[in-house]
Amino acid sequence: MNTTQNHRDGAPVVAGTTGIVVSVASSLTFSVLYFLTPLLAPLPAEAIWAMRSLIAVPIITGVLWFTRGWWQTVEIGRRIRREPWLLPGIMLAGGLLALQVWIFGWAPLNGSAMQVALGYFLLPLVLVLVGRFLYGDRMVWWQWIAAAVAATGVVFEIVRVGGISWETLVVALGYPVYFVLRRGLKFSSVGGIWWELVAMAPLALVVLVLELSTGSAASVNPMLWWAAPIFGVVAGFAQLFYLLASRLLSMSIFGLLSYLEPALLVVAAVLIGERIAPGEWFTYGAIWTAVLILVVGGVVGLARSKRRRPGEPPPTTQPIPLA
Repeated sequence: MNTTQNHRDGAPVVAGTTGIVVSVASSLTFSVLYFLTPLLAPLPAEAIWAMRSLIAVPIITGVLWFTRGWWQTVEIGRRIRREPWLLPGIMLAGGLLALQVWIFGWAPLNGSAMQVALGYFLLPLVLVLVGRFLYGDRMVWWQWIAAAVAATGVVFEIVRVGGISWETLVVALGYPVYFVLRRGLKFSSVGGIWWELVAMAPLALVVLVLELSTGSAASVNPMLWWAAPIFGVVAGFAQLFYLLASRLLSMSIFGLLSYLEPALLVVAAVLIGERIAPGEWFTYGAIWTAVLILVVGGVVGLARSKRRRPGEPPPTTQPIPLA
């Protein structure tokens, strides 16, 4: 059911309003975490990933239980027993997700926050192209224009410096691989994320124990004893806000609101002292223009969908997954 559609009882409208609030809250929370990550130095990004992953498991478990969605996890467990080959796929998906969570913490600590933010800007365009060429999704004319404009910026950057930064590619290409894998495994539910986190939990536990026993970050920055766990809990709830918004909003509105996150990540990157080099403005400008075309086209398509003829397929808008 389209939760933004106006019904007499008003319930879908309330759900849509709530969805917008929690979606914006998720984007704002992630951008604040991005800005605050340098305060966790000298804690390495690997320990930040481990902490976030371990804290996320009980949070998602509680939400699944509270919302009576635990059956999703149980059903996947039954599938694994019937088809043991699914377990390596879950571990691979968990590793790909861990990579994204790791780079989200690594970038602000190592002066690459702007490059990762650019990856999040480029991501929706890559998702549109993956949908078109891998799954045969229909692309309208403004999506083709957006893809062409973004490609122009990418080609310019390749010619200018010989390539796109690996940080940008990890986000822009890593997430599509992750979602294609999850779609192939049919693990698109929140229960699938629970299994991915649990698959990586032993490694996360080892990383965290090694940091606590041999690392010096806590002795250098004693604030980490309380700040790091709070950081992990807030990150866990930011992810839950995102998942809740995906259930309360129509795909079109959910996708359009998801474009807010990379814009806020750029603001966070600027606030922690990073800048766009003069030679990079053309690339950033082209990709930002392409995203603007997607947003405007999505808004127009959403307005037209309200008066769409019966049987006519709705326009598609790809959401940006958050770290």
